[in-house]
Amino acid sequence: MLDIAAGHGLYGIAVARKNPRAHVVALDWASVLTVAEQNARAAGVAERYRLLPGSAFEVDLGRDYDLVLLTNIMHLFEPAACRRLLGKVHGALRRGGRAAILEFIPNEDRVSPPVPGLFGLMMLATTPGGDAYPYSEYERVLRDLGFAASELHPLSPTFFSVVIARK
Repeated sequence: MLDIAAGHGLYGIAVARKNPRAHVVALDWASVLTVAEQNARAAGVAERYRLLPGSAFEVDLGRDYDLVLLTNIMHLFEPAACRRLLGKVHGALRRGGRAAILEFIPNEDRVSPPVPGLFGLMMLATTPGGDAYPYSEYERVLRDLGFAASELHPLSPTFFSVVIARK
């Protein structure tokens, strides 16, 4: 699996701990990956945890992944950049592989529920073009890029949702 914007690495590490056959490629800035590497070592999965330093927009992601995680990254970018990144993810997945996009996802009115709606406002104010995107935008882009299907799953009781897209 590929963990894009791995940060602390805890999402990919959780998958590796649950599945002893899982191998994780953690992508993020080199300085950030030192924390992920320490966490992988502490979790006992370091032998199945590989670092890929750099920008997800610039590095070669590799191929034939079963799963690509995109956790809390899409909101940082304008729609065209999100489309480019998801296109790279599509190319990196094997047929039948899945992408999991974890984000604050507001309703279609973009203001409810309150936390994702306010988060979208914060992204508009603090990033060059970021936003909290409603599911319909993810669904359209994923379909246009050739993903076979996508589903939205709210992660109650949190304010997060996950979009699962299958190639």
